[in-house]
Formats: sequence, C-alpha cells, structure tokens
Amino acid sequence: MNELVKRVADRVGIGEDQAQKAVDVVIAFLKEKLPAPVSGQLDSFLGQGGSAADAAKEIGSKFGL
Repeated sequence: MNELVKRVADRVGIGEDQAQKAVDVVIAFLKEKLPAPVSGQLDSFLGQGGSAADAAKEIGSKFGL
C-alpha cells in the first residue's frame, strides 16, 4: 500500500500523511461497497503488501473487467 500512498502524494502534490488518509478513505469506501468475498480479498491482498495495480487487476477479474 506504500506504493499507492506515494503515487497519490506525488500526483496530487500533497504530503504522504495526507495521502495515507486519502487512501484509507478510498479503501474503506471500497470495502463498504464491494461484495463481502471481494472485500475480504482486498483486505488479504493489502495485508500481503501487494501493489494497488495488482489489487485492481485481481478485483477486476472477479467482475469480468
């Protein structure tokens, strides 16, 4: 998840602490809106230190995207 935080900070031009808060809000939103099995996979994936791009691919494949 550090990769995502750094990318947000760089692209938006904010500090990493603010970017971390933004990423936390987005992840909480996704967990709330995604079906439980997919939300659980997101938790598992982020806990393993995967990249945001890999998480998006994995979630997208579950929905045929």
